[in-house]
Amino acid sequence: MAKEADLKLATRTALGTRACRRLRRNGQVPGNVYGHDAEPVAVSTNSAEFRSLVLSGVRVFNIDVEGRTDKALLKELNWDAFGDEVDHFDMMRVDPNERVTVHVPIELKGIAPGAMGGAGMLEQPIHELTIDCLAYQIPTSIPVRINTLEIGQAIHVKELELPEGIHVHAQPDAVVVHVVQVRNTPEPEAGALAGAQPEVIGKKTEEAAK
Repeated sequence: MAKEADLKLATRTALGTRACRRLRRNGQVPGNVYGHDAEPVAVSTNSAEFRSLVLSGVRVFNIDVEGRTDKALLKELNWDAFGDEVDHFDMMRVDPNERVTVHVPIELKGIAPGAMGGAGMLEQPIHELTIDCLAYQIPTSIPVRINTLEIGQAIHVKELELPEGIHVHAQPDAVVVHVVQVRNTPEPEAGALAGAQPEVIGKKTEEAAK
């Protein structure tokens, strides 16, 4: 299930690139909150606290904006050029009793026996799934255990273990991950190589001219 956290946000009236840079220098990160039949609001929050929550896997927030409380879903996250600090974020207010549609990554667990030793190769056609569920049910990832997969075996969407209430937007028979046979190109026999003679360019032309 998705992790939740409380987060206090302050409204901001100074907008634009310069204002955002000034906020970041003062240890704040700018963002926007929108949706759920309310006007969009430009906000900011403590950068270190927000970064810590995001890195811990929190995607659902109980936000307090100047005394108004809402449940909000993190929709967009922009990092700086080095990927160290959050530059900007967008949150969407949600009704905890309303279903939301999100993309969730697939996380492979274990090692497939069929992919060991070089005879087989693990392939993962699907790396993320689109699901719909209640806001508080959003998983950070969908774990898929592959420690029993042998060559020729696969795990399909319909075989995934999902929490109750989650609906996947994919064909049930779609292959999430499988182990395929490695096709090795046979090496030519030594005798065949020894008997092969390189073609001499121009030889046929000379013979034809006689």
